[in-house]
Amino acid sequence: MKSKILLLISTFVLASFLAMATGNVTKCGNPGPGKKEDIGGSVHTDAKKPLKDVSITAYLDSKKEKVVITDGCGSFSFDDLKGGNYKFVFEKQGYKRVVKENVTVKVDEAFQLNIEMIMDSEQDILPSPMHFVYN
Repeated sequence: MKSKILLLISTFVLASFLAMATGNVTKCGNPGPGKKEDIGGSVHTDAKKPLKDVSITAYLDSKKEKVVITDGCGSFSFDDLKGGNYKFVFEKQGYKRVVKENVTVKVDEAFQLNIEMIMDSEQDILPSPMHFVYN
């Protein structure tokens, strides 16, 4: 019995080590230094949990420039944005839309934008088909 437990623990440790070595483990935290022209940040819930799959659209002079999606850690990054005054729109189904206007982007200057999104309590709820049954 002890040898089976030891074998199970050894297998788990080896699998964990291989996952880290091959990069199959999501590591959240400091993304490290980016390029000077990178605009990045993170999106999280009001409970401070990272939000993945948030769509972030950058508009320059009312023209859509780029769209990026947050990763599993809620992180995002825009690269090669031109300098100017931007509007960033953060959207995810089930959450209230967040708009950050008049964000000045300067060439060769990094910028960090961290956003909190709140769940949208006003979801479109459709009545069940049984609601319309008449006797």
